[in-house]
Order: sequence, then structure tokens, then C-alpha cells
Amino acid sequence: MLKALISISVSLVLVMYPYLVYQGVQQGQVWVAPMLIISFYGYQAFTTQALAERWLKISLILVLLTGLVFFQTLTAKLMPILMQCILLYFFGKTLLKNHAPSLIERFVRLEYEDFPVGIAEYCRTLTKMWTGYFAFNSVVCIVLAFYAPVSWWAIYTGVGMLLGTGVLMLGEYLIRPFLFPDLEIPDMKSSAKNMWVNGRKLWEESKNPNKSA
Repeated sequence: MLKALISISVSLVLVMYPYLVYQGVQQGQVWVAPMLIISFYGYQAFTTQALAERWLKISLILVLLTGLVFFQTLTAKLMPILMQCILLYFFGKTLLKNHAPSLIERFVRLEYEDFPVGIAEYCRTLTKMWTGYFAFNSVVCIVLAFYAPVSWWAIYTGVGMLLGTGVLMLGEYLIRPFLFPDLEIPDMKSSAKNMWVNGRKLWEESKNPNKSA
């Protein structure tokens, strides 16, 4: 129950983060939103059993706290890049030969009891597309954080990236029946649920490929 509440809280903060930062800049309390994210990292650091991961999280917390002391607004605006870089790593790592199959293929294998023939390369292409998308978002976020007004940054990180994600997901879902007319395609709700439920599991497997083999 506690893990579910924490997961929901993290999701809400991530969705609301650009708005919270924008309001924080307007009210002179820009540190509030970043501290929420830092507190989540702190919880992860002291609940994980992996010593290396714990020290990595602690080091990240120290870097973020230092940034908040000396470059408060800039640090707050740069934090969404962490999520984009994590997703970039999450997807991109599975494109390497020693971490195959691709991430999209792993999700598809969880949706189909018998993996569809001839779809592996398509899954790999989709994984490349998402990897490129997260890389693009990272670059745009950096540019906006340094050179644009906070309102532009908030619109892109809070609305633009969500719309872009939705367009890519919907577009792929609509084109899939034309590419694979004989394939029984789950509805979008089922696919979204699959990604939500199994995302953490696949993340752990991507970090320990030998264990999942």
C-alpha cells in the first residue's frame, strides 16, 4: 500500500513539476519543487539494498542540493533532463548487442504468449525512435533552461513533451494494423497497463541482464 501511494505521489509530482517550478519562480519559492524530487531520491537511496545504487543516489542528491544553493532556478529547470536521460538510457541500452532484445520487443513479448513472427525488427526500429525522441527532448530542455523564459520552458516540459509522447504512441498504434494486418492487436488501455505494470520489472532486468537470462 505504501509503495503504491509513493508511486502515485511521484507520478503526480512529475506531471505537475513544470507548473510547480513556474509558480515557484513567480513566488520566489523555486526550491520547493526540486526538493520534492530530491526527497524521493532520498527515500530510494535509503530503502534500496544495492550499495552501489544507494551511493549513486546519495551522490546525485548532493549534486542537486549544491546546484540549488548556487544556481537555484537553473537547477530546477534542468531536473526534467534527469528523467529524459533515464528513459534515453532505458531504451538505448537495449539497442546494444549484449543487451538485446530491444525494449519494445520485451514489452511485446509480455503482451503475446507466442511472439509474432517477423516483428522483432519493427520493435527495434520503434526502440530507436523513442531513444531519439528522448535525446531530442534532453537537448531542447537544456536549451530552454539556459536561454528561454521560464514560461517557455514550462510549456514545453509540461505540455509539449506530453503531447509529443501521446502523438507518437497514438500514431504507432494507428499504423500498426496496416503494417501487420493479421496481428491481433490489444487495445490501447491494455497496452498502457502492460507498460505501467511491467516497466519496473523490465528496468530491473535491463540492469541485470544475466539474472533475467
